[in-house]
Amino acid sequence: MNPICRPDLNALEGLDPAHHRAVMAFGEFAREEVASTARRRDSAPLGQVDWEMVREAQQLGGLRMGIPEELGGLGLSNQALGHVMEEFAAADPGFALILGATGLFHIPLLLSNDDRLVETYLMPFTGDVPLIGCNAVAEECNGMDVVRREHAEYAVNMTTARADGDAFIVSGKKKYITNAPVARFATVMVNVDGYPGSTGMTCMVVDLDWDGVIRGETADKAGYRAAAAGELIFNDVRVPKSNVIGDVLGGWDLNVTQGNLCRITCASIATGIARHALDHALEWATERRQTGKLLVEHQMSARKFADMAARVSSARAVDRSSAKSRPHAPGPGTGTGGGQARRRRGRRAQRQYGDVAAGSAGVPAHRRHRAHRARFHGTTDL
Repeated sequence: MNPICRPDLNALEGLDPAHHRAVMAFGEFAREEVASTARRRDSAPLGQVDWEMVREAQQLGGLRMGIPEELGGLGLSNQALGHVMEEFAAADPGFALILGATGLFHIPLLLSNDDRLVETYLMPFTGDVPLIGCNAVAEECNGMDVVRREHAEYAVNMTTARADGDAFIVSGKKKYITNAPVARFATVMVNVDGYPGSTGMTCMVVDLDWDGVIRGETADKAGYRAAAAGELIFNDVRVPKSNVIGDVLGGWDLNVTQGNLCRITCASIATGIARHALDHALEWATERRQTGKLLVEHQMSARKFADMAARVSSARAVDRSSAKSRPHAPGPGTGTGGGQARRRRGRRAQRQYGDVAAGSAGVPAHRRHRAHRARFHGTTDL
């Protein structure tokens, strides 16, 4: 991995000492172990997961990073999670998604305020045996119709839940679900029978070993191949009503809350992916010669790399500033209420993005860009 745009994890500020140590440990693991084996995972047979590497990540706490300490997790702050997920994505974007999608499964349970659900479906992730989870929302015919509430009426052929005594009978197919081929548990968004489109959206926890659950086709992706993604088919699966997270018809509130909570880590993964692309581009440019010079020694190539490096640094500045404005991941029983509070946080975040997008650590964007150009070409006078 090229050191350009790689943050100095030793010099991080504002982190709890225990969280800083965790970031350092994960960073070393990502740079030394995950990055060096990324090509192997990328060329592995379709749907195959590197369980050996997942097991090593679990030993460090990689599958319980956002679970509070009182429940046996690491309880990392959003800022620490951002640093960790960037490092994993820079090493291997697909491997980062395995951990990220599992964390996405955890969030509804942490919001549930339901001790039984937490004990049954969340606590196993704090043990020594590595478990993977997934969050099943998308469907073949429904993308934005299950993400934006104003589009709910346009959803078609939704996975449905029909009430039957003390259970729901779930039928339908989820598609493009990260970790679906290998996950043990899933949080599943369904539409309660009798409600048009996805207006009856409800979230429930499903054990993927239950009768009627079929793991369908695994997606053959161009990227992120280390993170298997595919279909989950539900053939009249009987799900206890006690496995509903929150309230029946409460899926939309939960979906919006969950989306807002994971934005920071998603942004950090995106920053890491940009670093990953820059690393590989630089690796090629320092080997390939044209007109007697390495590509990186050509002025226009150097400028392009400077642009890329400046954008990575700018993206990180926004990620970290946002993480500082919301320092903690959800704890148990946080709940999904407080619409006015969420709107206030959203407005603050919008202002925050506007404030920090032009600079990093107080350095204006044009000066930071010139500094990166100097690193690639020895001069800022291009």
